[in-house]
Amino acid sequence: MNGLRSVIQKVVHVHVHGYGCVRLRYTAPMRPRTRFALAAQLSAALSLLACKKPEPPPPAPAPQAAPSPAPAAQPAAAESPFTPEAEKAAAGITAEPIRANIEKLASDAFEGRGPSTAGDQATRAYLIEQLKALGLTPGNGDSWEQPFDILGVTTQAPKTWSFQQGKKKLDLKLWDQFIASSGVQAEQGAVKDAELVFVGYGIEAPEYKWDDFKGTDVKGKLLVMLNNDPDWDPALFAGNTRLYYGRWTYKYEQAARHGAAGAIIIHTTPSAGYPFSVVQSSWTGEQFELPADPNEPRVQLKGWVTEDAAKSLVALAGKQLDELVKSARQPDFKPVPLGITTSLAWKNKLQRTSTANVLGVLTGSGDPARSEVVIYTAHHDHLGVGKPDKNGDKIYNGALDNATGVAEVLAIARAFKALPQPPARSTMFLFVAAEEQGLLGSRYFAAHPTVPAGRIAANINYDGGNIWGRTRDVTYVGKGKSSLDALVDTIAARQGRMVKPDQFPDRGHFYRSDQFSFARIGVPAIYLDTGTEFIGKPAEWGKQQIEDFEEHRYHQPSDELQASWNFEGLIEDVQLGFLAGYVIANAKELPAWVPGDEFEAARKSALASVK
Repeated sequence: MNGLRSVIQKVVHVHVHGYGCVRLRYTAPMRPRTRFALAAQLSAALSLLACKKPEPPPPAPAPQAAPSPAPAAQPAAAESPFTPEAEKAAAGITAEPIRANIEKLASDAFEGRGPSTAGDQATRAYLIEQLKALGLTPGNGDSWEQPFDILGVTTQAPKTWSFQQGKKKLDLKLWDQFIASSGVQAEQGAVKDAELVFVGYGIEAPEYKWDDFKGTDVKGKLLVMLNNDPDWDPALFAGNTRLYYGRWTYKYEQAARHGAAGAIIIHTTPSAGYPFSVVQSSWTGEQFELPADPNEPRVQLKGWVTEDAAKSLVALAGKQLDELVKSARQPDFKPVPLGITTSLAWKNKLQRTSTANVLGVLTGSGDPARSEVVIYTAHHDHLGVGKPDKNGDKIYNGALDNATGVAEVLAIARAFKALPQPPARSTMFLFVAAEEQGLLGSRYFAAHPTVPAGRIAANINYDGGNIWGRTRDVTYVGKGKSSLDALVDTIAARQGRMVKPDQFPDRGHFYRSDQFSFARIGVPAIYLDTGTEFIGKPAEWGKQQIEDFEEHRYHQPSDELQASWNFEGLIEDVQLGFLAGYVIANAKELPAWVPGDEFEAARKSALASVK
């Protein structure tokens, strides 16, 4: 199947399933002229964006050729959400403008796009220039930017960290064995004679009948925590799909809520989803935060140690890490005081500065639908200039992460402008700042939205992209959480592809990118990621490419644009996102979370506030 140009090769029968959702069933070959005759049936499927329970995707045949422009000669039925104009606009998404934007933003001239740097300012100026050239309007009143304050904290940690247990002592080395970052926005930080307590995963989740604290008072203690969440049993939590309970942000928040002096997370590559080199590059140098709320609980110290360092540390207490981990896998686990104490003091270099989100809007053609908006997002920042690699390169260019996502959203904006008439709802193209620092830009936007959360129809987020070629599948991070599943399934099927949920579920991707900030205010989201079934390649080839990138180039100076990048699969992912946003912007109903989802209550509250 030739992407959006090719015909659907199976007839789609649409019927309402018991939950009010559409089930798509493929039964017979379809000729090109039949494609548009079934448009009304596809429209019925896609109009049920507010259905109760999404169905799994139907199997799809493998694509046979690269994507090419859709034929516009045959008019679609009036009811179809896939108009010839929309398909023509989608077919106009090509590789060269995407590559050119990546090449520009990931060049050394932008100095890695670190927050509040000259590279940051150059990035924002470039994006504003692009949005103006497209003929969009400013997205924040009469401004193209949404500025916000950030505080830069550079932790000057000691070169060694000493731990004592009786007469025994252990020294850990900064960088090689531990990373320490200040949890306080002050010129000095310290923990003094703090006792280490192993708290397992550090989770309190009453809905899963899980409590690692069991009422233990850990005020002033230094908590030693495992990364991730219970993942060995599908009956516990979400099995190998990491929830927010498994994110490092939750761990430090938990320690603060309990009044702990700090927390040390034990790093392993399987539990983190990335090697310790990512901790080294991401948690050192200047770290940016939103200015702290005076009433916000905070730990003094946020620490990481390697697995080998953790083994040595607990051995100081006469214990084995494997045995502690084994005990933490039991629901009746209780915190284990290690009898180890430590003191650590450091100075912080503070810099109060600012950065900005960049946003442009295509006003909708419907009244009053134009007051609602579909928001596309991509973060425009990366890590800036940091520690040189073995080749002496110190610019963290962030080509895949996330010059690629920015270029993808710019391509979608260009496609919307190619339409003869905008869709009914408005469309916003939002390039958020400081994502690498903890989703700061999207968090700020979610707290200060330019459109009320109840009028944001959906968020479609791009963070990275497929640089390895065409796939038979596409990854939809968050699949199964909202009524948007049926829409993504249908568009992918038209491309001859199947939709899969997060193919690295243990990494917790849904909670690691900017759609999470929107979900927290109730906005259903689509986060598309690279598939793994690459056409013409062995079965495991795709996962090998992704894992190789994560091991050797993720958050490293080597994340640079390469001549070998293949944009064919990326284009299909961009086309999918464009068409999804186009349909959402024209649909009668707003998308909804699956009943019982963790974000459903926030959505109901947001909708009620704009009635």
